[in-house]
Amino acid sequence: MSTANTVDTASAADAVDTASTADAVGAADARQAEIGVIGGSGFYSFLDDVTEVQVDTPYGAPSDSLFLGDIAGRRVAFLPRHGRGHHLPPHRINYRANLWALRSLGVRQVLGPCAVGGLRAEYGPGTLLVPDQFVDRTTGRAQTYFDGVPLPDGTVPNVVHVSLADPYCPAGRAAALKAARGRDWEPVDGGTLVVIEGPRFSTRAESRWYAGQGWSVVGMTGHPEAALARELELCYTSLTLVTDLDAGAATGEGVSHEEVLRVFSANVGRLRTVLFDAVAGLPATGERDCLCAGALGGLEPGFTLP
Repeated sequence: MSTANTVDTASAADAVDTASTADAVGAADARQAEIGVIGGSGFYSFLDDVTEVQVDTPYGAPSDSLFLGDIAGRRVAFLPRHGRGHHLPPHRINYRANLWALRSLGVRQVLGPCAVGGLRAEYGPGTLLVPDQFVDRTTGRAQTYFDGVPLPDGTVPNVVHVSLADPYCPAGRAAALKAARGRDWEPVDGGTLVVIEGPRFSTRAESRWYAGQGWSVVGMTGHPEAALARELELCYTSLTLVTDLDAGAATGEGVSHEEVLRVFSANVGRLRTVLFDAVAGLPATGERDCLCAGALGGLEPGFTLP
């Protein structure tokens, strides 16, 4: 009897331990993701069973908590770029913390939707453009992990130069383009996104100069997201939604904040559907064969990637 009781007790204990371990593994899995979406709350707030995760990074706090949910069988981490309530202007976003936080949860592919102004008359409000290049016109933003500044634990990053000749992931771009076409929203395939510091909009002279260079759209958040993602060997794809004609292409009073918000709100449901279809179309994490996945090329960063 005693032996039986002992065995039963041990079995019960083992069962409890097994259940506890399973619960712990399940909880850990719930805090992991393979794909990241950097955008507003409109992209995740309607999902069921969303897990909110707070992440600390060596670069400070990200814009907000990360919100994890399942889409088309893929685990996705959503990060509000400007924070809940849109309280962070573009030049005050902690881009390094944002990308680091995503990678620390297992993310290896990132989709970055954003609102932009069209620099050509044919790129009017409601246009979806998937850029293949960007131009950096920002000032003062921390835009690299390899700056030689010691991290809080004393680790000193090495000086590393990564290639950014083609800043966006070809597999991610292909998935985004296919997703848009599948929803009868013909996207512009390629083009140059010029990223300005903000938060002000461009003058007419600036806007005309950008257009004169052959650039396509103008925004405030596309850099340094793409560059930082490359340094962390993340695949990054930008999906730009034109909300207005920029000052140089427009007549009247130019761009207004109210008009940008109105057009974006009118199209966010459509963009969300395309994003979710793109998530389903991205390659499995272990099947990435793009240059993004090996961007460091064996170079030693001086710190351990999360």
